[in-house]
Amino acid sequence: MASKPLALLEGDTLRLRGMLDRAAVIALWPQLQALPAKLARLELGEVERVDSAGLALLAELAARARTQGHPLSISGTPAGFNELSAAYRLSPDLDFNAPSAAS
Repeated sequence: MASKPLALLEGDTLRLRGMLDRAAVIALWPQLQALPAKLARLELGEVERVDSAGLALLAELAARARTQGHPLSISGTPAGFNELSAAYRLSPDLDFNAPSAAS
């Protein structure tokens, strides 16, 4: 049985747990759309694995934080995270448009 994704907001930190795949993104999206603008940190230490849909969700959260005028700090590297980030040429803060993302 697959683990159920979980998102917990603790102050300005969003802690994610479980598999961050397409099914998890569909389940979490309504909850994450209502996040406050003050989100400053993503904690991924308890995420088992991330797929391209999960990475897209994380990149969207990071883009929202940048729109609010601050970068989103990300900690933890679940399986698949580094490989997909490199494949999509995302910068360490999950910005597709950053100069370092193209290199």
